[in-house]
Amino acid sequence: MTSAQSNSKGILFILMGMALFSIQDALIKFIYEDAALYELYFGRTIVAFILLVGYLKISKKKINLKTHYPFLTIMRVICFFFGFSFFYVSLTYMSLAMANALFFSSPFFVSILATIFLKEKVGMRRWSAIFIGFIGVYIVLNPDFDDFDFMKLAPVACALCYSISMTITKITSDKDNVFTQMIHLYFGAILISILFYVFTGEGQMNNFTDPTFQFIFREWFTNPSHAWPYIIAMGCIGAFAFYFVFNAYSIASPSVVSLYEYSLIIWSILTGFILFNNIPTTRTFIGVAIIIGAGIYIYFREKVKDQMIVTDTPNR
Repeated sequence: MTSAQSNSKGILFILMGMALFSIQDALIKFIYEDAALYELYFGRTIVAFILLVGYLKISKKKINLKTHYPFLTIMRVICFFFGFSFFYVSLTYMSLAMANALFFSSPFFVSILATIFLKEKVGMRRWSAIFIGFIGVYIVLNPDFDDFDFMKLAPVACALCYSISMTITKITSDKDNVFTQMIHLYFGAILISILFYVFTGEGQMNNFTDPTFQFIFREWFTNPSHAWPYIIAMGCIGAFAFYFVFNAYSIASPSVVSLYEYSLIIWSILTGFILFNNIPTTRTFIGVAIIIGAGIYIYFREKVKDQMIVTDTPNR
């Protein structure tokens, strides 16, 4: 297969993966009134974990739970778990398009964290792009400072936690392979979900009337015949989405396929319109365009920087 064919196939895989993620998000909006957040998280993760271990067994890949970075691994698991808790919560009161648009503020956080923890140099152009990107976030949020609803910041909180998790991944990936790190994420999510069941699983903390807080603290297994087919479907869809994404990055150039992750916003707009009749406002479209534009600019600045490093590296 030629490089062009590999890249084309990788792009197709990324588009399919992002489409599946948008469907997974839509399923949360369907069932959040019939399941608890961490019941959903637990079931989804169990299914994905079983599928991952099955894949590793069938492909005869070694299953390794040992990490060379125990503290950083725990931090990554916690950030990833609670980051996507914020995202799932946001889907109870926010459109798919808006939630995913705000989530894509993550490249701005990644750039900021890289300067702090990875000692990467960020020039004025990228700082300008980060600033403009956050203007896009501001436009999408459309805040009323006299009565600001901080719950709107949940996808941004998810982006920050995700960025911390990915920054840690960049540090630990030199010794912990991708499957080991995925198992850590799944195993950690299962353990934390079980802890939530112990303290909230019988509805002992559900004294709320707000649907979002009921979603967080609701009693588990109140309607399993309705909710669990969706939860199992979410686990399968999420696992296949990750499979497509990992395949895309393994067969194609990451610098080509990573740009197409922004298709998730487009898929979310389509899914939200078809399933929930959500039509983004003009303001949201403008904010989304600014966020995507700033993210793409940061992407190309990274690409230029990498090319300069290669060019400046002496031949051996």
